[in-house]
Amino acid sequence: MDLNGKTILITGSTDGVGRWVARRLAAAGAHVLLHGRSQERGRAVLEAIRAEGGSAEFLPADLSSLAEVRRLAEAVLARRDRLDVLINNAGIGTGPSPRREASADGHELRFAVNYLAGFLLTRLLLPALRRAAPARIVNVASAGQQAIDFDDVMLARGYSGVRAYCQSKLAQILFTFDLAGELAGSGVTATCLHPATYMDTTMVRQSGTSPISTVEEGGEAILALAVSPDLEGESGVYFNGRRPSRPLAQAEDPRARERLRALSERLTGIGPA
Repeated sequence: MDLNGKTILITGSTDGVGRWVARRLAAAGAHVLLHGRSQERGRAVLEAIRAEGGSAEFLPADLSSLAEVRRLAEAVLARRDRLDVLINNAGIGTGPSPRREASADGHELRFAVNYLAGFLLTRLLLPALRRAAPARIVNVASAGQQAIDFDDVMLARGYSGVRAYCQSKLAQILFTFDLAGELAGSGVTATCLHPATYMDTTMVRQSGTSPISTVEEGGEAILALAVSPDLEGESGVYFNGRRPSRPLAQAEDPRARERLRALSERLTGIGPA
């Protein structure tokens, strides 16, 4: 993909693998819409990109609030009526606290930030992606996956941070597969991936886990799905790094995807674009 004149939004791009990918895309000629919660980190990445001759803007938002997700989408659309690539990368890990946490809207926090925010943001930005077709949506998921318990999606019983994280990441994959079917023939593709195992990021270090992969390794996998000409038209596929792979079986269950879509539309108040 020729990135000159292309607009790419990367959530969670002020730290870790998102920051690395943002700088690479800007260096290749894309106009990058940066996102994060911290104004300070946002300014630092923005200044680094501009110092390297790249083009970028920083849009702050706290994805634990659906109202802020809506404001982020409005800010994107106020600046650009076409979006060539959306990379839903922002997320939170298993967390150090054993206690269940809730989002601003009262939803289980990891389900809200890792999944619901990306679901809503993608839905709101679909018109801009359709106008830019061929366009791509990339959801950064994980090999850590757990089946969604539709009788207790918000994990009111038997909570653990690991369970919450793994369920939210599988939800991203179900969403990707469902979205790919909906968008077939539109010129907009949807893929997802586990970029690399335990990258050297803040999220991994805060979980108490020793990193075993580099940010560069995971970043290259994300870049491939986002802009590689070799993957033009690829949709509805889960990748483990650079290889197509199979997620947990629930992701391939159409009924589970329908149930998740209906729940997500109800929780966010939005339907298909």
